[in-house]
Amino acid sequence: MGTKEDVRSRLNIAEVVGEYVQLTPAGKGRLKGLCPFHKEKSPSFQVDTEQGYFYCFGCKAGGDVFSFVQRTENLSFADALRKLAEKAGVQVEAKYGERSNRDLYDVNAFALEYFREHLSGPALEYLKRRGLTDETIAAFELGFAPEGWDGLLRRARTRGVTERQLLEAGLLIENPENGRIYDRFRGRVMFPIRDHLGRLVGFGGRVLDDSKPKYLNTPETEAFRKGELLYGLDRARTGLKDGAELVVVEGYMDVITMHQHGFTGAVASLGTALTAEHATLLERLGAQKLTMMFDRDEAGLKATLSGLDQVLGAKFRVRATSVPSGKDPADALLAGDDAGIREALRGGLDEVHYRVQAAVEAHGLDTSEGKRRVLMQLLPRMQNLDPLDEGAEQMRAIACEQLGIKPDALMEWIGSKAKRRQLTDTHLAGMSTARGEEDREMALLRQLLVDPSLKAKLDGSMSWRNEAVRKVMLALQGAGDSTDILDLFRGQPEEQLLIRLMFEGRDSGTISREHASAYEQKRAAYASTAVDDIQVSMSIDALRAEVDFLRGQVTAAPPAEQLGLLKQIQELQRAIEAEKRARRAGA
Repeated sequence: MGTKEDVRSRLNIAEVVGEYVQLTPAGKGRLKGLCPFHKEKSPSFQVDTEQGYFYCFGCKAGGDVFSFVQRTENLSFADALRKLAEKAGVQVEAKYGERSNRDLYDVNAFALEYFREHLSGPALEYLKRRGLTDETIAAFELGFAPEGWDGLLRRARTRGVTERQLLEAGLLIENPENGRIYDRFRGRVMFPIRDHLGRLVGFGGRVLDDSKPKYLNTPETEAFRKGELLYGLDRARTGLKDGAELVVVEGYMDVITMHQHGFTGAVASLGTALTAEHATLLERLGAQKLTMMFDRDEAGLKATLSGLDQVLGAKFRVRATSVPSGKDPADALLAGDDAGIREALRGGLDEVHYRVQAAVEAHGLDTSEGKRRVLMQLLPRMQNLDPLDEGAEQMRAIACEQLGIKPDALMEWIGSKAKRRQLTDTHLAGMSTARGEEDREMALLRQLLVDPSLKAKLDGSMSWRNEAVRKVMLALQGAGDSTDILDLFRGQPEEQLLIRLMFEGRDSGTISREHASAYEQKRAAYASTAVDDIQVSMSIDALRAEVDFLRGQVTAAPPAEQLGLLKQIQELQRAIEAEKRARRAGA
């Protein structure tokens, strides 16, 4: 029997790593390439052929040829050793404890033989009605667990398979009250489940009637961890290195039917959303593109979003779609709608747009509450600030565009530790891109509260965007001082706004009494200048808005009208420059 060192001595680490990573020379005894364990654009992963080790200067992953295979194939050390031993032509002896998984595989193989033998009658008719061919049924090794409490158990006793082995494989159930042991799977079509290496790790069973549960899987065992398994991945993985697309569907029949019709990238999770473990495994296998194809109902939407929440789009190019007919893939293909499946796979929305669309459709954008809920739903995806996560950056840009909020304000909110408490109506309004004119209106009102007599400087032609400002400006016409204005709005919603603006406008800090008079003079002078400056700014904003509107008209106008529009734009631009000069002259 060979040892680990025998296996190591017969293998060249560069050749093993080279099956997963494209390597180029990087100096004496060194090779480099893009790290398979994290996303990067320039190579930070190196292999030292003399020492027999690899190391990534980016994510700090490192080790020997065994640990490399463990990480890339998601294997235990024992399984990695066996895999490399086979490659090296060395036979190794399993140490104590390393046969546990192998025993499970063997016990599952025994059970599969039993289930395959019983595939006849109603079970076979069911599969035929679902459109499966004999070749597909054989290729996916489908079987049937007959009715009865101990059929598999009785067969096991004739083959030397113990009750303990069947219990450990999840094929038997023990009643804790009376100690009775019986078959877990009874009266079900059986779908053998293999891991990405093709090892038989467990089963899924489906009833032929409407009894519950409709599907039943092997429980968690040493070999069967459903959060790490994807049904059909052992078949679909063959095209991943060539950039093939994985299509995540809902059920076993969807996977099988899609493979039968040539859609060989189909896989399914085992009753769970995609997990971080799934994402890690798929990344190691070289997956780049991922499409979620679920029903259009509420459960399908929830499943899609749950999958996207785990995959995060940072590791893959992710899209979400559904069959145009509204059917699940298996039913659509049974009805002959291959074209519908192809259309769905060509179309769909990328992960970012799908999330935004789902959030907007769920909550709407017509109210502050709707916008708040949209932002909160998108927050987990937007808050990743990794520059390599283009999806998060794209989602922030789309959110700003659709919700009409300022990018810098969104980033400030995302970076806030109290973001959930801070997202009030006031804060949401403050993030709005439509606040430019309103902010200046508030600034103007603040100065008028410092000195109401400055209202005489207003030219009277302004139309106020902010309703509260419009009301106060009307009240200012007959008010003598700030106290009069405050009395007019006592107990009304505008009262708190006025108090805040008055405090902001009169914040003298810790000025001493002897300097208070000088401070008041300077503040009044500043307020007077500020009123002029704000009015000029608002005028410039209005002119610029008119220029933007006319520019949009130019491209759609007939050639005969374009010249006139361009002249209007030039006149407006000259007016803007004149306003700027007036501002500088008054400064």
